[in-house]
This record gives sequence, structure tokens and C-alpha cells, in this order.
Amino acid sequence: MKRFLFVLSLLLSFSANAVDPKPGINFKKTKEEIATDSPGKIEVVEMFWYGCIHCYKIDPYLDNWADNLPEDVVFKKIPAVPRKNWVPMAKAYYALETLELDKKLHEKFFDAIHKEKTVDVGSEQSAINWIAVTSKKDIKDVEAAFKTFSMNAKISNSYKMFRAAGATGVPAIIIDGKYLTSSTMAGGEKNTIELIDYIIDNVRNDKAKN
Repeated sequence: MKRFLFVLSLLLSFSANAVDPKPGINFKKTKEEIATDSPGKIEVVEMFWYGCIHCYKIDPYLDNWADNLPEDVVFKKIPAVPRKNWVPMAKAYYALETLELDKKLHEKFFDAIHKEKTVDVGSEQSAINWIAVTSKKDIKDVEAAFKTFSMNAKISNSYKMFRAAGATGVPAIIIDGKYLTSSTMAGGEKNTIELIDYIIDNVRNDKAKN
């Protein structure tokens, strides 16, 4: 009964807005409830692939939105790994994090793939070369970042999260480990941001009642 009332409250809240979401079309419950890493916070996760043009297009919208997060909201980017040929780009993102270059080079890496066409999304070596040249780091240090002790565990966790969410593509947005939407489901990048905010508001209200 509580779940029904919560979904109903979502719909009533959304109906007065441009998004006007419908369950099963604009958002849905995740296949499995996903544990979050942020107790007491509402966690929003973007699962993405560097080779995805839709991920490239929504990236600036999400970054602008993330610059002004409420105190009770946490935003994370996690590379999706639904199949093996996405692994090189997942490793590239995790390597950028290890090298503490993710904030500096994430957007530029997207540009290199979609605008400049200088990185092959199927090639780990292509990503290594680009990161080394762009960051001016020794290529051995970059290669080491692709082979950290924790890399396999991170890739495995990305694979499991994508499956648990019930996602079928990217960008996949997971809210509080319970709700899933995407730019395709929401009807565009701007609608996705609005939809995320609306679901967050209702999750927040629901938490306040419990």
C-alpha cells in the first residue's frame, strides 16, 4: 500500500509539470533494490558509456545540475558494463579517477571520442595513449592506473549494478537505488533533469514520513 501511495504521489506531483511522467514509460522501479554508498543521503547515479552519443549530450546538463546539489543529495558517475566491448572505456574512467584526472579530463575525453574522433572506444591502448599525451604523464603511470588491484572488482560491480537496475541502455539514471530513468524515457536531456528533481523531492518527502 505504501508503495502504491508513493507512486501515486509521484504522479500527482509531476502532473502539474511539463514532464508529466508515466510509470513504466518515463520512469520505473529498478529490477532489484540497489544498496547505496551514502547513508542518510539520496544517491543519484548516472551509468554511462563514453561511446554513447546520448551520454555525451546529457553530460553538460548533469554537470550543471550537480554543481548545485542540495545537502541531502549525492551524485556519482559509474561506467556501465553490459558487455565485454564496453570494458575499455569503463577502465578509462576508473583510471582517470585513480590518477585524479576525472574532473579535469572527463569532458575532454568525451570530446576526443565524439568531436575530434581521436580515441577508439574499443581500444584500451587508444585510451591510454590519449590520457598520457593529454595529461603529460608518463605512459607507464597511466598503464598502471588501468591495472590497479581494484580494477577487476570495479568492473564487476559496474556489471552487477547495470543488471540490477534493469537498464537496457545508457545513460541510465538510478535514483536512491530504487528508481530508473533515462534521457530516452524522459523525452530529452532537459526533461531528464526535471524528472530527477521531481523523484528526489518525492523520495525526500517519503523518507520524512518514515
